[in-house]
Amino acid sequence: MSNVARRKQGRIKVVSIVGPTAAGKSMIAMELARRLGGEIISADSMQVYRHMDIGTAKPSLKDRSEIPHHLIDVANPDEDYNAARFRQDALKATELIAGRGKRIILAGGTGLYVRAFLSGIFEGPGKDSLLRERLEKEAAVHGKSYLYDRLSEVDPVSAKRIHPNHISRITRALEVYYSTGRPISEFQSEHGFAEDRFEALKFGVIKTRNELYDAIEQRVQAMMRDGLLKETETLLSLGYGPGLKSMRSLGYKEMTGHIEGRLTLDEAISELKKNTRNYAKRQITWFKKDKDVKWFFPEDLPAITETVKEFFTR
Repeated sequence: MSNVARRKQGRIKVVSIVGPTAAGKSMIAMELARRLGGEIISADSMQVYRHMDIGTAKPSLKDRSEIPHHLIDVANPDEDYNAARFRQDALKATELIAGRGKRIILAGGTGLYVRAFLSGIFEGPGKDSLLRERLEKEAAVHGKSYLYDRLSEVDPVSAKRIHPNHISRITRALEVYYSTGRPISEFQSEHGFAEDRFEALKFGVIKTRNELYDAIEQRVQAMMRDGLLKETETLLSLGYGPGLKSMRSLGYKEMTGHIEGRLTLDEAISELKKNTRNYAKRQITWFKKDKDVKWFFPEDLPAITETVKEFFTR
């Protein structure tokens, strides 16, 4: 299909597949790419990192050799990769895919990355390294809740949007407030996140709670069998310390807790399962707020395929 046929008033057509971890997004994306001639852009904030394969549930090398995947293994674990950089890289990938006459499938569970790609991003005031360093030191001394409580006082709107454990986003929000005297939520409201570069079909993949929790249980067990503990040990030996944002992510922080002697292996595995369930809940909450998302179960693949076919051909 030509680029012209896939554009509407200059906008590139994109299918966006979202949903919680372990719901089946990758499987659906692969099937759609096979059936409809597509390439996949990964919207996963952890799959961007090299050397972090098992804990991030990256698509297999076989899958990646069959269907081109973009934005996997594009940064080292100690790099400051964020939504703004993701958007820049994803836009470049989009042009490559469209230039080959392929269909664009965005698939992943990092809601901020999906929104940044489809709707633009608020860049905000520049980084204040000294202020950020001071805030990070305060968090280290007083705990995460200390900064979150301060954010709740100066920017309650942002505090409601940001999870109390998401220290990097809390720090950034406080940095903007103390640098400008204005809450970051005000800047974001003015921006509006309403760029119109893409014509997007958004659908979510979901399972019943019991099925999702069973899938998470099985995924964690598979990660342990595949060597998540060894992968974490290797990352630490390469000098990627536990304080890095990448190393504080699901899987690696729990395994690090075991390696450092703070948790038994059973405790670390139990923590990983619990934290993954909680993360899945937050993902569902985020994506349910977007009323444009159409929800399907993984077994609805035939209906999904027809919906996507109609979208690309209309």
